[in-house]
Amino acid sequence: ISSLQVYIIQVSVGNHQWTVKHRYSDFHDLHEKLVSEKKIDKNLLPPKKIIGKNSKSLVEKRQKELEVYLQTLLIKFPVTAPKVLSHFLHFHLYVS
Repeated sequence: ISSLQVYIIQVSVGNHQWTVKHRYSDFHDLHEKLVSEKKIDKNLLPPKKIIGKNSKSLVEKRQKELEVYLQTLLIKFPVTAPKVLSHFLHFHLYVS
C-alpha cells in the first residue's frame, strides 16, 4: 500500500492566516470544476505523475507547482474567487 501524499497550503488574507491540507486528487477535482465552470486553461494544473510519485524530490517539486497553480488562480480572480476555489481554501471558515 502506497502512502498518500497530502499537500499543506498556507493561506493568508489580510490579517488572517490558516492552513489547509489537500491531496493531489482534491486539486484535480477543483481544476475540473474550474475548467468547466470558469473556462480555466486545462493545462494549468501540473500533471499527475505515477512513477516515483512519493519520492521526496517529486513531492517538493509538485508542492511548488501546486503553489504556483493556486497563486495563478487567485491572480485570475482578483476580486471574488469562484465558490469552488473559496471552499477549497476554506475562506468560508476564516474570512467574514
